[in-house]
Amino acid sequence: MDLELNETQTAFRKMAAEFVDAEIVPNVREWDRREEVDLGIVRRLGELGFLALGIPDEYGGVECDMVGYTTVIEELGRGDSSVRGIVSVSLGLVSKSIAAHGTEEQKREWLPRLTAGEALGCFALTEPGTGSDAGALISRARRDGDDWVLNGQKMFITNGTWAKVALVFARTSDDGGRGVTAFLVPTDLPGFTANTIHGKLGLRGQATAELVLEDVRVPDSARLGEVGKGLGIALGALTKGRISVAAGATGLAQGALDAAVRYAGEREQFGRPIAAFQLVQELLADSAVEVEAARLLTWRAASMADRGAGRQELATAASMAKYHASETAVKVSNNALQVFGGYGYTDETPVGKYVRDARVLTLYEGTSQMQKLIIGRALTGVDALVPR
Repeated sequence: MDLELNETQTAFRKMAAEFVDAEIVPNVREWDRREEVDLGIVRRLGELGFLALGIPDEYGGVECDMVGYTTVIEELGRGDSSVRGIVSVSLGLVSKSIAAHGTEEQKREWLPRLTAGEALGCFALTEPGTGSDAGALISRARRDGDDWVLNGQKMFITNGTWAKVALVFARTSDDGGRGVTAFLVPTDLPGFTANTIHGKLGLRGQATAELVLEDVRVPDSARLGEVGKGLGIALGALTKGRISVAAGATGLAQGALDAAVRYAGEREQFGRPIAAFQLVQELLADSAVEVEAARLLTWRAASMADRGAGRQELATAASMAKYHASETAVKVSNNALQVFGGYGYTDETPVGKYVRDARVLTLYEGTSQMQKLIIGRALTGVDALVPR
């Protein structure tokens, strides 16, 4: 078993690390305070190919396997989870869904713009009343001649106010999860409204939105995949999306650990650096072990995706990685805050933001509790979500 990155993966990681240190880290505090990332960063992500990883080159893509992709996502997560989320959603959930399920016309219409950073995509699945129970969504799409008319509301949608295209999941029949269909909806259509959600605990620089669709009309050519197959598209995207979140969580935890180690060597108490105290070393050692375990679980899941693992096998590995890495991000950022003491409680140091950004990682793209149920189902063969 090879636990080392190859030359190409290492190059992607190095390029991402240099970009993060030069163009993200110096701006993070300002973006967090004003609750908005500089959108110029999107064009830079496109120029560097970070919005094109794993997309076929005929559509502007860059050849890259899943492990290489996770190394980039980890570095972006180390720099700023808000920027990492731009890539995870627009590329990981939207562009890759179009590449996997789209018609040739859809691919040529959207992928070159998305991969270049000329446009962003958002993944419109979650609703005010449906989160973990994605199959219970109530937004509807009604057939009207050659068109579809969409009505509904989506909530907590990353990139929602920045996106040029929304991958919208809507109910086309009452046949449970089998009655959901996916649509590529341009966000400038009449009846489409995106409202920014302010006052978030973390990810303050990220555009998180409520979407409202009121009689939004799209042609049948905007449908992604077959009628009634939308939930499968969503769940397939979210499985790999969880690997991406795991990578970002690992990066956040690594950033918090790095900050804590630096500070422990600089801060003096009782006549010596606090790094000399056993209990501080315990916090750092515990954090280092958890970060390394999260990274290896993430690489394992990504490697399984590259090898074409079966759907259930990959889903379980992705859930393990996402569960452990997101909980690790919370634990390690809290440990880092403890090392910093009172100074960590202000935004003059990076660890307060790490703490705030880490918390949501245990919630979106499947809560930690949902990941445990997926893992438990794989172990026991019993689905705890099915009434008996």
